[in-house]
Amino acid sequence: MSDTVFGKIIRREIPAQIVYEDETVLAFKDIAPQAPVHILVIPKQPIPGISQAKPEHEQLLGHLLLTAQRVAAEAGLQNGYRLVINEGQEGGQTVFHLHVHVLGGRPMGWPPG
Repeated sequence: MSDTVFGKIIRREIPAQIVYEDETVLAFKDIAPQAPVHILVIPKQPIPGISQAKPEHEQLLGHLLLTAQRVAAEAGLQNGYRLVINEGQEGGQTVFHLHVHVLGGRPMGWPPG
C-alpha cells in the first residue's frame, strides 16, 4: 500500500469524508476544495501517476472514470462537471498516488491555469 496521505486514508489511519468505496476504488471529499463539489477518486492499488499506468491497469482505469461519473451524479452535478488528473510536479500533482478530481457546482473557467 502506498505510503502517501491517500494510502493512509485507504488504511483508515487518517479520517476522510468517504462518499463511495468498493473493492478497488475509494472516493472522498477534498480537504481543500476548489469548487463547491470537489471529490477525489483514487484506486486502492498504488499507482504513482497516470504516466506509470500499465496495460494491465486498463480495467482499473476504466472503473476509476466510471466511478468519477457515478460520484458526480450522486453529488447532484446535473449541469456538468470537470474531471482532472494532474501528472507530475509541473502538471500540478502534489500527492503521488493516481487520483481523479471531480469538480463541479459552479461554472468552470478555461483555460484552467
